[in-house]
Amino acid sequence: MSDLCENTYKKLMTVSSATLTTVMFKRGLKNIFLQGVNRLRPGPNMVGTAYTLRYIPAREDLDHLDSFADRNNAQRKGVEECPAGTVFMIDSRMDASAASAGCILATRLQSRGCRGIVTDGGFRDTPDIAELDMPAYHARPSAPTNLTRHHAVAVNDPIACGGVSVFPGDVIVGDNEGVVCIPRHMANEVADEAVEMTVFEDFVLDMVKQGASTFGLYPPTAPSTKDRFKTWRQEKGK
Repeated sequence: MSDLCENTYKKLMTVSSATLTTVMFKRGLKNIFLQGVNRLRPGPNMVGTAYTLRYIPAREDLDHLDSFADRNNAQRKGVEECPAGTVFMIDSRMDASAASAGCILATRLQSRGCRGIVTDGGFRDTPDIAELDMPAYHARPSAPTNLTRHHAVAVNDPIACGGVSVFPGDVIVGDNEGVVCIPRHMANEVADEAVEMTVFEDFVLDMVKQGASTFGLYPPTAPSTKDRFKTWRQEKGK
């Protein structure tokens, strides 16, 4: 599940979620950016394969503090089995009225080599989670324990997170703007194109800063644009 090609990983660490959404749109995929999910603290990109946890609404006869003693509790089981190199993705049904997880579990995931944690719900202990080296994304802070609203029911099954279908092994990329889910079989080609697109957009931004019009430049419909880009790229060593 965490066998993402190192070359692809390095490329995805350098591209933005905005660029990735455009590359994916060109392939016909429109719903790949998680809605309502924000990063706790800015930092480098987050890249890893999806390892999932799914919640359904809590039920009082099942969700009490004693349930955490059960080694088959899906939340705790998922945390203890999450492989290194993955991003722990939590389906909380976009319900942030109770926490999806807290700092202790997030710290455990970090110690296991997890590359990030994402929920479309909320986290508790957010000041402490924000200080971890591992990136974390959520909708908003939520102090109440997950048991008040969420019942952990499945680990590493397909889920919905932020309105996006996430399958185990999908490639998850997060930056300071948000999180994108890339189908695993597309990851290599998407990474290649996104890197090339980023270089071109750097060129466009440089030209615009120098006073150039976007007409014929972005998109590059003017015949001279490609020649200017080629020259710029050689000068910049890109």
